[in-house]
Amino acid sequence: MALLVQKFGGTSLGSIERIKAVAQRIKSSKEKGDDLVVVVSAMGHQTDELTRLASEITVDPPHREMDMLLSTGEQVSISLLTMALNELGTPAISLTGTQAGIITESAHGRARILEIRTERIKNLLDQGQTIVIAGFQGTTLGIGGIAEITTLGRGGSDTSAVALAASLEAAKCEIYTDVPGVLTTDPRIVKNAKLMKSISCDEMLELASLGAAVLHPRAVEIARNFGVTLVVKSSWDNLDGTTLTSNKKPDFSQGGIEHRSPVDGLELLENQAVVALSNIPDRPGIAAELFESLSEGGVNVDLIIQATHQIDSNDITFTVAENELHNALTQCKKLVNTIGGDISFQKDLTKLSIYGAGIMGRPGIASSLFQILSDSGINIRLIATSEVKVSCVIDAELGKKALRNVSEVFKLTDKQITVNPTIENNNEPEVRGIALDKDQIQISVKNVPDKPGTASTICSTLAEKNISLDTIVQSERKHKDKTKDISFTLKKNDRSDAKYALKELIGNWKGSNLEEGESIVRISAVGSGMPFTKGTAGKIFRALANQKINIEMIATSEIRTTCIISEKYGEKALNEIHSCFKLGKNES
Repeated sequence: MALLVQKFGGTSLGSIERIKAVAQRIKSSKEKGDDLVVVVSAMGHQTDELTRLASEITVDPPHREMDMLLSTGEQVSISLLTMALNELGTPAISLTGTQAGIITESAHGRARILEIRTERIKNLLDQGQTIVIAGFQGTTLGIGGIAEITTLGRGGSDTSAVALAASLEAAKCEIYTDVPGVLTTDPRIVKNAKLMKSISCDEMLELASLGAAVLHPRAVEIARNFGVTLVVKSSWDNLDGTTLTSNKKPDFSQGGIEHRSPVDGLELLENQAVVALSNIPDRPGIAAELFESLSEGGVNVDLIIQATHQIDSNDITFTVAENELHNALTQCKKLVNTIGGDISFQKDLTKLSIYGAGIMGRPGIASSLFQILSDSGINIRLIATSEVKVSCVIDAELGKKALRNVSEVFKLTDKQITVNPTIENNNEPEVRGIALDKDQIQISVKNVPDKPGTASTICSTLAEKNISLDTIVQSERKHKDKTKDISFTLKKNDRSDAKYALKELIGNWKGSNLEEGESIVRISAVGSGMPFTKGTAGKIFRALANQKINIEMIATSEIRTTCIISEKYGEKALNEIHSCFKLGKNES
């Protein structure tokens, strides 16, 4: 007998007929001998309807009253589904989030789960009950110890389900939805997108942060941090769906379910070198030629950075191990002799990285890292960011100092720190999925001081406004006054707040100004086999070059390669890169 947590979304519960069908599915699972905890969303579009009713009364409803209102949607679902189960002869009882013991912080509308007090759930399971719990909601102790209803925000029912699975140490958590599982890309754009049988939580976090809407990143974070086996499958068939995997073991000693430190590891990779190509032509195909040449020469490239172009030229910077530097320079010289440009390099560098679930979704984490390095008098040579990792390339002689100071601030133990990690080939695909994020804008801060603290100041200024940066690129080229440019992408609805905050900041930097780029999209390839495969980036750049698509910016991490391109080419690029890696049906 296994304990399963099953979650059913609003589409699955959109009518009485569908509620009865879900009840029949639950009954069948119960008859197999499993214990069941079922988490449900509000029926259909009921949350949207409740929000509309509130908007007819006021344009600015109090957050507390919105939680009171919206939490009623799930209560309708749990009561009707429980009635349907009992009608089928399956003993069941419904619980609100409060009754289920879901304890949250006190932030109305976006509360995070602190703990789940599972005693009542376990007692009911011992009595043979199937428990139907309202997702999306919890409770917090307000003034005077009085309970207050809270809601978890977007994706809250998924978050509730995975948090319950972690707290109850369930065998697995099954998310039933209106899609067959996680696909290699958006099937609305790429018609032959294929269902993935499995994907790691780290890979899914990257894809979810890039706009793949199957699962909310918060739910994946919990699954990753507590080793929950998470399955996404369709409500309409009995197929296996997609299994998300994590190697972590449940550990509640580090804090609350969602209030753990988002940084759970620190790495130092020594003996690194940076190679910079500057003043190279800004046209489709240049990046492809460069990285194809490096791959053919047997060079294993780590980080790749391309900043915004300067008139008709561009700069591309990448890192390699020092023992591959000579080979890398040889390949670069061949290319530069053909296309023009300049080459520079720097040895005696170290890559320092923090990692953990959802780092970039918490605006203060990256800025804290940059601030620690600035306070330590350490200048950042390169920055690379992803949803699960932030890396900085710094002078080697300052590596141990940086390691010590960063570990102290983030309260990391020796077990969480790795120097010169060795990673064994996991035999996973170099690219698992491709994501196209259309909700992005590009901003550059021009002529900023090239000194410790600049990146930290920009990021912390935006973090104070709760603005997360998605792709951060620090230019290689210096202006005549020894200043640099820093470019980044962020969500479209953060545009006005970001520009207002930054204009106030750059008033302190003589000659600095903001420049907003053209309409862009962010296209990213994600795969945990990427670090073990030479030439992945070159394939991506060649696919874009084949369609005469110019790359505005490049940013890579360990398992993700991201290109910023013109908005008008987004769907064409997605189809081309997806086909390039043979990810579609009947292509592998």
